[in-house]
Amino acid sequence: MQKKSTSSSAFFNPRTLIALLLCCAAACSILVPTRSGLAFLHPQAPSNASQRTLTFEERVSYQRAIEDVYWRHRIWPKERKEPKPSLDAVMSRAQLEKKVADYLRNSQALEDYWQRPITAEQLQAEMDRMVRYTKQPEVLRELFEALDNDPFVIAECLARAVLTERLIADLSAQRETGRFGSAQINGLRSVSKAALTNVAYTLPKISEGDPPCSDDTWTATSTANAPTNRAYHKSVWTGSEMIVWGGYDGTNYFNTGGRYNPSTDSWAATSTTNAPTGRYAHTAVWTGSEMIVWGGYNSGSDLNTGGRYDPGTDSWIVTSTTNAPAARSNHTAVWTGSEMIVWGGSFLNTGGRYNPSTNSWTATSTINAPIGRYVHTAVWTGSEMIIWGGYSGTELNTGGRYNPVMNDWISTSTTNAPAARTSHTAVSTGSEMIVWGGYDGNNELNTGGRYNPSIDSWTATSITNAPDARDYHPAAWTGSEMIIWGGHSNNIGEFNTGGRYNPSTDSWAATSTTNAPSARDSHTAVLSGNEMIVWGGYNGNGSYFNTGGRYCAQSGPPPTPTPTPSVTPTPSSTPTPSPTATPTASPTPSATPRVTPRPRSTPHVRPTPP
Repeated sequence: MQKKSTSSSAFFNPRTLIALLLCCAAACSILVPTRSGLAFLHPQAPSNASQRTLTFEERVSYQRAIEDVYWRHRIWPKERKEPKPSLDAVMSRAQLEKKVADYLRNSQALEDYWQRPITAEQLQAEMDRMVRYTKQPEVLRELFEALDNDPFVIAECLARAVLTERLIADLSAQRETGRFGSAQINGLRSVSKAALTNVAYTLPKISEGDPPCSDDTWTATSTANAPTNRAYHKSVWTGSEMIVWGGYDGTNYFNTGGRYNPSTDSWAATSTTNAPTGRYAHTAVWTGSEMIVWGGYNSGSDLNTGGRYDPGTDSWIVTSTTNAPAARSNHTAVWTGSEMIVWGGSFLNTGGRYNPSTNSWTATSTINAPIGRYVHTAVWTGSEMIIWGGYSGTELNTGGRYNPVMNDWISTSTTNAPAARTSHTAVSTGSEMIVWGGYDGNNELNTGGRYNPSIDSWTATSITNAPDARDYHPAAWTGSEMIIWGGHSNNIGEFNTGGRYNPSTDSWAATSTTNAPSARDSHTAVLSGNEMIVWGGYNGNGSYFNTGGRYCAQSGPPPTPTPTPSVTPTPSSTPTPSPTATPTASPTPSATPRVTPRPRSTPHVRPTPP
């Protein structure tokens, strides 16, 4: 991505913004030392806010320090051959300026148009809240250090941005948005003098030495500013945030989403500018810098459109439809390191490889490809995509391995393969694919199998202490265990139970139900280091969720940092480790009424689009 000139937009020109910010001299004209001179500020020392403000340039510099922490923790998939670029290569100066201008303008709008100025007491309370509820204390500590452990800077450059986002969302939900639209355009002037007068901020202490979580425990995710209730959405883990997008609530097909930051336990909405049309039964993969969504279903039609979302700039790029695969839903997608491969769905046995660097598609071969199917699973092994199971007029226990280099298919063995099924889950361990659960046309299953592609063989998973039979559940791989949680059974309904499967011992252990989210299915799960984050879903009686939880599994490997070249030094400490595991794109199964018969015929009838 090329850097944009700082003069590319007159509205975001720093000189113009500084002039606007300085119009209230008492509030915004007393400056802190230059960026290079900030090191003398003593950590933990209270700051007298009545004698300090920040220039726009300083805010931009601090914003870059914040973004650098997040970028270091971004997962750069090991399959990507090129080295992870520097922050400056993926985020321009103009984009940093826009982030700062946005939170300043919205902060001023709260005062001018909503009569809700942000006070220093609120900023102190927001810093305290972050420390109290952080789910990634090591990342929050890095953020504080990147801002020199200066409570005034943390309040103004981190807490203000998070708090403003939440308050604007709350007020916008209560009032007409038209009036606020004018505020966003015209409201940038200054940070309220009342909010900054005679206050000494105190830096809350982040606990040190303790593990970030206790094994086999649940902690709720914040609902403040979370996306609206939904199921059949998709989620990816970036290394510092969980992004959820799309889905359905019984009435609406969403083109909205949110980014959940566990280090600050906060949500930020994803932009809808240039976003794909609302949908569900689509796919999503994480590339290392973007989330790519594609396909799905909306109002009676399958789709062959998609988009690439950059969380750093909160922006969308449309994916090309030239040579794209035929429209479909309930398909699968994997990320290879340079391409997204989509396959199957809507009874099709075709697919395509999408290259985001050229915004182009290449068809996958159909020679020796498995028969068409949907609600199957797919994993990426590092060199092949393995698809298995699904529905094609009947449940299947067949699959195939696709090699994108050779553009060819090899069938998976059916000897000792698990029983035919759909709506199951699959994870890749690096050497095996583990499938589990699902529906066989009559009953839900609590069986599974481990497929070893190097010898084309199956080994059954133990059913001793396995969770109750279920489908429509997600699964995550920690590096040593597969965790499943939630799901549905005709006999029982929705679950808030789960299990941890260890392939090295072929054994199961139950997940705790203490403080677990309420029972649900058709939700999503991502792995963040040694925790699994679940969110959204459906509870079987017509209700959808915007709640979730973080499940701690300390058996996972310790996170390791993703190295990036540094172009512009920032005052931040050496990063603590961050996760590197590439999220596996596996479908969140979804029922589609126009494809008949449905994968299951049950007394459990969930709302579906007309």
